[in-house]
Amino acid sequence: MKHGFLLSIALAAISCALAPANALAADAAQALQALQPKMVEWRRDLHQHPELGTHEVRTAKLVADQLRALGLQPRTGIAGTGVVAILKGGRPGPRIAIRADMDALPVTEQTGLPFASKVTGTYRGQPVGVMHACGHDAHVAMLLGVASALVAMRDGLPGEVMFVFQPAEEGPANAGEEFGAALMLKQGLFSDFKPDAVFGLHVWAGLPVGQVGTRSGALMASADEWTLTVRGKQTHGSRPWDGVDPITIGAQILLGTQSIIARQVNIAATPVVLTAGQFQSGVRFNIIPDEAKLVGTLRTFDPLVRQDVIDRFRRTAEDFAHAGGGSAELQVVNNAPATVNDPALAQRARGSLETAVGAGNVVEMPLVTVAEDFSQYATVAPTFFFFVGSTATGIDPASAPINHSPQFLLDEHALQIGSRAMLQVALDYLEQPPGWTWGAGSD
Repeated sequence: MKHGFLLSIALAAISCALAPANALAADAAQALQALQPKMVEWRRDLHQHPELGTHEVRTAKLVADQLRALGLQPRTGIAGTGVVAILKGGRPGPRIAIRADMDALPVTEQTGLPFASKVTGTYRGQPVGVMHACGHDAHVAMLLGVASALVAMRDGLPGEVMFVFQPAEEGPANAGEEFGAALMLKQGLFSDFKPDAVFGLHVWAGLPVGQVGTRSGALMASADEWTLTVRGKQTHGSRPWDGVDPITIGAQILLGTQSIIARQVNIAATPVVLTAGQFQSGVRFNIIPDEAKLVGTLRTFDPLVRQDVIDRFRRTAEDFAHAGGGSAELQVVNNAPATVNDPALAQRARGSLETAVGAGNVVEMPLVTVAEDFSQYATVAPTFFFFVGSTATGIDPASAPINHSPQFLLDEHALQIGSRAMLQVALDYLEQPPGWTWGAGSD
């Protein structure tokens, strides 16, 4: 009888502790559900008016106007076009930040949507079409929805939430500028607001709508942008022996880099991708030019492996160039470290995702060789990042146009799934931060 009585008391205490959190989550979810048509409206407007990295002027204005309409006081102009706002809850608690990226890609849209982009722009000196081919329009809409739901629960909300709308995740439209996350941090994003955790998400064509995916530890690769300059000696195309052909040397180096990956790196232990995306040289059919330039990306998950591959790449380039009578110079710029989910935070957040979308709809992601500058925020606080399936039912995600494709097509049900998942992750953390025990922090 005594044990039964004590158990009843304990269960009653647990119920009391959970009641505010459960009620808060239910109210917030209801508010978010009512916002679904508005999120679709925001997303379509942004999709039709995409802007390249650091040029997100219209997007930033839309975001700032919506935040002001919620009664928040947005701070604008961080990293050029970044927008942030802080919501202070009515109860004490931790501080978190939730981030959405705003920029579009230099891609000409081929979806045929009634709200498809017809925007053109200039990307690093080249005329391009502009498209939200990676779903950042959806990210902005979802975070505005989450912000609206949390504002509606302000009085009962514990802690503080910073909403971060970041420019230039895909990189700046102008060469030589910085990526958005690093620049926001450099310009004092968290100088007066030190978060206990930072959360982010990304829509993903590789998953069906209704599913979310994540993993503990390393999730996405680091992203290095490399430039290889090969110098030779210009001559007439009919007399190659009078000069040094940088195009031929560049081609030999490029093939040699693939031997590095295939024969010199243990890719069974950690994935590595080394890709060239540009090969530029010459102006005329019968002139061997002085110079060739190759530009590409390196993706790795281990910092030691990254440096080893860079060293091997540089040595391979210099040796091929020397053998051909020319020279080669390799420059490497790291745009984003690997995205690594804090293990303790990932364990907690996975439970939140399962609550939001069902345990059967939370999948374990493999290592993903795409990259995200969200990883920069891990230098400030523990981070957690997850993917939101965006491919419509009836379409095989394995064959659907992937993110960055001109045919990338997002099922707008992903807005509901992603915002609900992020809302649950945020609320659970605010109610039960690390070190939380039953009854702690309750009013």
